[in-house]
Amino acid sequence: MKAPAAVSPPLGTGQRIRTRAIWAVAFFAASVPPAIIGFGTAVGREEQGGVEAPLAFGFWFIGLLMALWAAFPTLRHWDSLPGPTRWLGALPLLSVSLFLSVALLAVAFG
Repeated sequence: MKAPAAVSPPLGTGQRIRTRAIWAVAFFAASVPPAIIGFGTAVGREEQGGVEAPLAFGFWFIGLLMALWAAFPTLRHWDSLPGPTRWLGALPLLSVSLFLSVALLAVAFG
């Protein structure tokens, strides 16, 4: 019995995956400066009323949503996508899961 041939993804799927993955990386990168500034100001001040931490978490969460939005069609059409598009669609979500795994290990054993 032969395995069914991979069906080609709908037109434009690769472009949508690339666009979403790039936006995910952009939002993850945008969350870094507010996190650094928030950490620097939180150490030196007693009251906790800054907007840096919510901005950092907001950008990171939007990046997570974009990474999920890129990963679902990537995994759905994995066999029929070219190799670079596969990895571009999967890597933002893999980096988020690696970051969360390292953070959990640091909390558990730190």
